[in-house]
Amino acid sequence: MPVIRPVGTRPVRVVSAMAWFRQLTRLNSPRFKSAGVLTFLTMRRPVLIVIDMVNDFLEKWLPAPKQQLVRSINDLVGLMRQHGHPIIWVRQEFEPDLSDAFPEMRTKGIRITIKGTTGCQIAADLAVASSDPVLIKKRYSAFYQTELDQLLRRLRPDAIILAGINTHACIRVTAIDAYQRDWETIVAADCVDSYDREHHDISMKYMKDKIAAIMSNQEILTALEAN
Repeated sequence: MPVIRPVGTRPVRVVSAMAWFRQLTRLNSPRFKSAGVLTFLTMRRPVLIVIDMVNDFLEKWLPAPKQQLVRSINDLVGLMRQHGHPIIWVRQEFEPDLSDAFPEMRTKGIRITIKGTTGCQIAADLAVASSDPVLIKKRYSAFYQTELDQLLRRLRPDAIILAGINTHACIRVTAIDAYQRDWETIVAADCVDSYDREHHDISMKYMKDKIAAIMSNQEILTALEAN
C-alpha cells in the first residue's frame, strides 16, 4: 500500500450531504413516501477516511468492543469497495527519539506509535488493500501536516466519511478541520469509538448536524445505493 508521509476550491454541489441526511431522517413523514424518495441524494463520490486503528491503541481495548469496531469498519470498507469508492487510512507515527512527538510525550518520555515498531501499524484484521493510500500523521487531525488536502483535491469527493478512534480526539478534530475546509462530512456512527465513553458521547452530540451528519452503516448503504 502506498504510504504518504507528512510534509481549495471544490466543485459546487446541488444538495449538501448534511441537507440530504436531514431529509433522510424524515422519511417517515408523508411527504417522503414516494418510491423515488432517495433520488435527490448527492453522495455519489464519497471518500472513507479511517483514522488511527493501530496496534498500540487497540491492544488496550477489551476484546468485545474492539472486535465490534473492527467488524463494523470492515463492513463499511466492503460497502465502499462494492460501490467503487476510495478508502484512505491514516495512522499516527513518531520518530524513536520523539523529536516529532507531542510536547507531553517528550516531557514524560511516553513512547507510543513509534516508527519501526508494530505498534504504529494498522491492525492486521482490518481490510486494508495494497492499493489504499496510507497517510502518516503527527497530531490529532488527519489534515495537519499531511497530504490529505492534496489527495482530496485529486479525488474530488462530494462527501467524506470518518471512521476510527478516538472519537473525542482525532475523529472530532479531523471533523472540525474538514468542516473548516467546507467538506460535507459524515461520522460513521457504527465505526467510531473511544476509550473514554463520556467524552465519546459528548463529542458525538457536539458534532451531530453541526460539524457533521451522524449516520449508521445502514444509512450510508441506503445513500450509496440511491446513487
